[in-house]
Amino acid sequence: MNNIQAVLFLIGGLLMVIGSGAFVFMFMKHIACWVFLLGTILFSVLQSMQTYQGQNKVIVRLKRILNLSNLLFVFSGILMVDAQYHFLMSLFQHGSDNGYVLYFTYVYNKWVLLLLIAAVLEVYAVNRIDRELKKEKA
Repeated sequence: MNNIQAVLFLIGGLLMVIGSGAFVFMFMKHIACWVFLLGTILFSVLQSMQTYQGQNKVIVRLKRILNLSNLLFVFSGILMVDAQYHFLMSLFQHGSDNGYVLYFTYVYNKWVLLLLIAAVLEVYAVNRIDRELKKEKA
């Protein structure tokens, strides 16, 4: 990564933290959800741009886990925006009142679960990649 990419990567992570914190504490939720989504996109794109040129199959597998984590981060951002604006609710309304129940059961506020899974995968993969790279250098 060059310096500009590293700064954008850090800004993306910071926007994720600020956006999720503001959304959880209900501070300007209509803006916080977009801040979080922008942060997830910045963070995920820049992390996906980092490549591994070696032949270690463990690191290649861990990079795939990081890519899955990035995808989950972006989906959690989309679901956070939906939690504020309910744009996916129309997909669940098929002429009955049961659509509201399905929406609230399967979609509403599920961004928290995706964010938790993505964060656990991220921490695991980054720590394992660091350990594998240290083993490679030794």
